[in-house]
Amino acid sequence: MCFPPDAVPPVPPLRGASIDHRDLVLTAADGTDFAAFEATAEDAARPGVIVLPDVRGLFRFYEELALRFAERGYDTIAIDYFGRTAGVAKRDHDWDYGPHVEQVTHDGLKADVAAAAARLRADDPDRELFTVGFCFGGSNSWHQAANGLGLSGAIGFYGHPGRPDRPKGAAAVTDRVGAIECPLLVLMAGLDEAIMAAVPDFEAALHHAGVTYELVTYDDAPHSFFDRSFEQHAAASADAWDRVLGFIAEHSES
Repeated sequence: MCFPPDAVPPVPPLRGASIDHRDLVLTAADGTDFAAFEATAEDAARPGVIVLPDVRGLFRFYEELALRFAERGYDTIAIDYFGRTAGVAKRDHDWDYGPHVEQVTHDGLKADVAAAAARLRADDPDRELFTVGFCFGGSNSWHQAANGLGLSGAIGFYGHPGRPDRPKGAAAVTDRVGAIECPLLVLMAGLDEAIMAAVPDFEAALHHAGVTYELVTYDDAPHSFFDRSFEQHAAASADAWDRVLGFIAEHSES
C-alpha cells in the first residue's frame, strides 16, 4: 500500500523558518493544466526540489513535505499527476484514483515535471534541481533523471525499478539507466519483497552504466515506512531524511 490519506511526513517543522506557500495551477507544454503546491524559502538561491507523489497524486502528505523542504532552504513544488483526466480541483480522501493512474503517460508526466522545473528556474535557468518521489513517484523520479531535464539528482523511496509501462509508454527504469544524467539516491524497504526482487538487476545495470548512485535498504521496514504514524520505523525515517538532505547538499554547488 501507499500512504493513507491522513499520513504525515516524519519530519519535524523548523520553528522560525521564513517560508511562503500556495496552491498552483501549472500548464504543461501540451496545454494541460495540472494542480501543484509550492513552498518557497527565504533564501531562493539554493537548489529547488520537485516532489512526485504516490498513486493518489497530490494530497496533504506531499504539501507538508514541500513545507519541510522549504523550511530547510529549498524552494519546492509538489505536483499532481491527473490534470489530463481529473482536472485541477482538490479531491476527497476516498476518490477512485486507480483508473487515472492507468492513464498517466510517460510523455505527459515528463511535460508536467518540465513545467514545474521551468517555474523553479524562472529567475535562474541554471538553477540546480532535484526530484524526490515515493512509490509510483519513486520510480518516476528516477525516470526524470533520464529525461534530459538537467537535474542535479533524483531521489526515490521504494520505487519499482523493474516495472515497465508505469507510467504508460515507459520502459522499466532498469532498462533506461544508460540515459541517466545525474546521481541517484535509492531508498528501499527491505520487507517490500516484490520491489526488492528487482533491486539486484537495477543495481547491476547502474554499476555497468557508470551511474553515480547510493542505494540504502532498511531491512525491517515495510513499503511506505516514511510516515509519522509508523513510530516503530522512526529511526529508519530519520536516517532516510538525513540522507535526502545530505544527498542534495553533496550534489549541488549552491
